[in-house]
Amino acid sequence: MMPDNSTSRVILARHGRTALNAAGQLRGHLDPPLDDVGQQEVTALGLALAVETPCLIVSSPLLRARQTADAIARATGTPTAVDQRLIDRDYGEWAGHTLEEIVQAAGSLEAARGVEPARSVSARAREVLDEAADLAGEQPVILVAHDAVNTLLLTLLAPRLREDHSFAQHTACWNVLKRSGDTLSVLVVNRTAPAQP
Repeated sequence: MMPDNSTSRVILARHGRTALNAAGQLRGHLDPPLDDVGQQEVTALGLALAVETPCLIVSSPLLRARQTADAIARATGTPTAVDQRLIDRDYGEWAGHTLEEIVQAAGSLEAARGVEPARSVSARAREVLDEAADLAGEQPVILVAHDAVNTLLLTLLAPRLREDHSFAQHTACWNVLKRSGDTLSVLVVNRTAPAQP
């Protein structure tokens, strides 16, 4: 059998800012819209990603992600789709609380009752990532997801990122992943577009 020498790229974006982001509260399956800053962020994100000429944008079903995907679609003329597997981590009753409150009450996020296990988030998001890499060719696929989804995916592919201070996923950032043959690697992490005048 001949080795697979094909390459493809997937751009993994985070949604723009919401009022809960601004307040430092975990969003999870809560469904706030983008705030005014978030709307500006995703407009800039769409313009920045227009040069990539993506073939498809796949979004989490939550409003903040769909609004972000729509902004990218307006700038690029690219069709969009929604995939439930990109939904934010489920924090159960802890959604709307701060991480500090959860740590104080439960000791850690992983120990808090009702919080979706990290391995579950990674597994479902990795399925979408692999499918996107299969679809992408010369034109990338853009996935629009959430802080927890993105960080878990990126550290699954590149564990060294856990120690990288630039690893934080800012609102409306994007990451570039490349698949060569069967290997996925991380090329760009946490890039953000300059604010538009």
